[in-house]
Amino acid sequence: MELFQANNIVKEYAGHVALSSVSISVKEASVFGLLGPNGAGKTTLIRIINQITAPDSGELFFDGRRLKADDISQIGYLPEERGLYKKMKVGEQALYLAQLKGMSKNDALKSLKYWFEKFEIQAWWGKKVEELSKGMAQKVQFITTVIHKPKLLIFDEPFTGFDPINTNLIKNEILELKKQGTTIIFSTHNMSSVEEICDHIALINQSKKILDGQIDTVKEKFKTNTFEVVYRGETPDLHHRLGHGFNILEQVRTAHLNQMKIQFNNGQSNNELLKLLMNQFEIVSFKEIIPSMNEVFIHVVEQSNRENKL
Repeated sequence: MELFQANNIVKEYAGHVALSSVSISVKEASVFGLLGPNGAGKTTLIRIINQITAPDSGELFFDGRRLKADDISQIGYLPEERGLYKKMKVGEQALYLAQLKGMSKNDALKSLKYWFEKFEIQAWWGKKVEELSKGMAQKVQFITTVIHKPKLLIFDEPFTGFDPINTNLIKNEILELKKQGTTIIFSTHNMSSVEEICDHIALINQSKKILDGQIDTVKEKFKTNTFEVVYRGETPDLHHRLGHGFNILEQVRTAHLNQMKIQFNNGQSNNELLKLLMNQFEIVSFKEIIPSMNEVFIHVVEQSNRENKL
């Protein structure tokens, strides 16, 4: 079941089209990747979901009904630009923000104690925000975003300022929140994080959605029938033996093993291709090359940009 839907959202600013009939559907207890280059319209859509601004047209649905003003209490938003008060003490500010989100003081203190211990930041409670590093402040803001246990969390570049260890810590927390039933919209330019975290993605470019689907399905769609083959022995004249339905893209020879990257264009199944190659040399490994989300992102955005110029 979908927790959130946006149908045909349109938004313009002073004649500039920020979103052009964009629709997304976010399933419960999933991580949805909202992707796109800078200026594509992602932040505008996030602001609309958070009711910071309103669409010019289109419909928004939350938990099976039209999104309404008080649904904001069920949404947690971590923006790319952080917003903690620098002169305020960390614990005082976290408690204040938790109460703003409807928590009682006692419940907020209990939950904050849990999170501060989990992140091992109890010593920061009495420090001012301006004394913290960017990564430390980011941890505090992550806590204040999730503390009231909203149904929908929106993370916009949540790993900014983190070293690899703390990035991994937050990734694991995001996956744990999903496991507990929270629905997450995740916006980032880091495509390796998208592959690790997201179940489904939508890619926006120049105000329009140009790609949508499950991660594995999207990557399968853009594969090119290319395989990495590691083998023993001399490389035979494959063009002579197999015909011209393939291209050898790359070859590496060593004293013990050889490797090639080969692309087939004749529509044969993987098993048929493997059988064909086994007749030519001893196969050590045979692996289909599936494009990464980074490669898919670049390919689709560049193609969209070319089409928009025509």
